[in-house]
Amino acid sequence: MPSSVVVRVPGKINLQLSVGPLQRNGFHSIATVFQAVSLCDDVKVTITGRDKIELTVNGKNSDHIPLDNTNLAFKAAEIMRKKFDIPDSFSISLSKEIPIAGGMAGGSADAGATIVAIDHLYSLGLKRNEMEKIGAELGADVPFTISGGTAIGTGKGEQITPVLARGSYFWVLALSSSGLSTPAVYTECDRLREGLQVAPPHVSDSLVQALSSGDAVALGKSLSNDLQPAACSLKPALRLILDVGMDYGALGGLVSGSGPTVAFLAENEDHALDLVVALTSSGVVGNVVRANGPVPGARVIESA
Repeated sequence: MPSSVVVRVPGKINLQLSVGPLQRNGFHSIATVFQAVSLCDDVKVTITGRDKIELTVNGKNSDHIPLDNTNLAFKAAEIMRKKFDIPDSFSISLSKEIPIAGGMAGGSADAGATIVAIDHLYSLGLKRNEMEKIGAELGADVPFTISGGTAIGTGKGEQITPVLARGSYFWVLALSSSGLSTPAVYTECDRLREGLQVAPPHVSDSLVQALSSGDAVALGKSLSNDLQPAACSLKPALRLILDVGMDYGALGGLVSGSGPTVAFLAENEDHALDLVVALTSSGVVGNVVRANGPVPGARVIESA
């Protein structure tokens, strides 16, 4: 049995995020199309003889990450220990590339990776859908980080259905130096829509057709996010970033999830490079990276 395992897990972009009306329980039903992209965290889980879970973090996006039981990776280890009566404790090391509070499921990804790691360490033999079900107990985005690829999410986003997506897509991600609170963005969305008739959430037929045919131009035109006006209201600089990216020829652009990461779709790798240069030189955003998708969900890359 291995004593240590490293799992690589991707961040996500919401190609569409349709948000239903506020319900009596304080939540919203959503319909979303996720795509996993090649901006990844590496999560190392090691069995220790100590009597507590220990968490460390390093990497570009490691500031302000909690190292206690409020961290989703920590919670994932706790829930796996309890469910499978595991006596051991773990050290969990997070190497971060996915932004924190950036709308790309950075914390959820680490939780998904921890579930996959512990399944591997103890040869539990869990199927992907079984791990996704455990992940749903921790957060709505966790199941998708385990499945990866391209998928529709319904309910709160935790009910995952794979989508046929042909081809590979080239993304340029404008990253913000400070995050946005998901609850705050939803609250602002409700404020902006107050008094309006809000339709039930639905997935766009044109977007699904674009994915199934591998048509990047059609996909760019179909990108949408009901939370984008709220994110831009709380962080007005996002509007300028969106305008600059589209002016420089992006096929489409949107705020990912609750933001503040802005994702632009490029025609190809060369176009993505041009967009990175243009956005960086414009001065409207400090950190711009490229990614491609779809990529697999959380997977073991090292075991010892």
